[in-house]
Amino acid sequence: MISRQTCGKIASFSGAFLFTALTALAQTAPGAPPQQQQTNPSTSPTMGNNPEAMQQQQQGSVSSAMQDKEFVHAALQGGMAEVQLGQLAAEKGSSDDVKQFGQKMVADHTKLGDQMKLVAAQLGVKAPDGPSKKDKELYTKLQGLSGKDFDNAYIVAMVKDHKKDADEFKAQLQSSQNPAVQQVAQQGSQVIDQHLQMITEIAQNHNLMNSKGKLTASLK
Repeated sequence: MISRQTCGKIASFSGAFLFTALTALAQTAPGAPPQQQQTNPSTSPTMGNNPEAMQQQQQGSVSSAMQDKEFVHAALQGGMAEVQLGQLAAEKGSSDDVKQFGQKMVADHTKLGDQMKLVAAQLGVKAPDGPSKKDKELYTKLQGLSGKDFDNAYIVAMVKDHKKDADEFKAQLQSSQNPAVQQVAQQGSQVIDQHLQMITEIAQNHNLMNSKGKLTASLK
């Protein structure tokens, strides 16, 4: 025979079990709001609560923007030089391939320069007044040459310039975060690669480069 004390314990246990079951049923019933999962912000840090990460991101964006501006300004200067030197080659070149290459340089870099000016305006970059000091010195040097001496010096200069420009445009294409800069860098890279291939063949035809692509002459 069960005592009153034992019956009381059984009734208390049954009530607790019934309450737990009803609570679980209510949470799984259709239309009942799902129980929200609690998260601990300290276990999953985000950019919003990580000032150091935010500062690094901002510094990276500023650095990338400055690099874009420097690239565009330098590209405009280099393009101006290529146009002026191309005009000089079309006038003073003694061989047809040098003259034709000079004409192509004028046409292609004028077009590329126009595209670069649009990007410069977007970035707030002031167009340079003219080529760099180094390119001005090269122009003056070539201006004083004629015949084969001019052809050889121009070819050597163009090979060196286009190898350097090809590397710079490709590097900018990879590092820039600005879609407009990326687009003009890609277009410029394609043009420069084409020019480099052309001037490499011309250099080989003029016996200024060996089969391994190394110049055998220098710009004196």
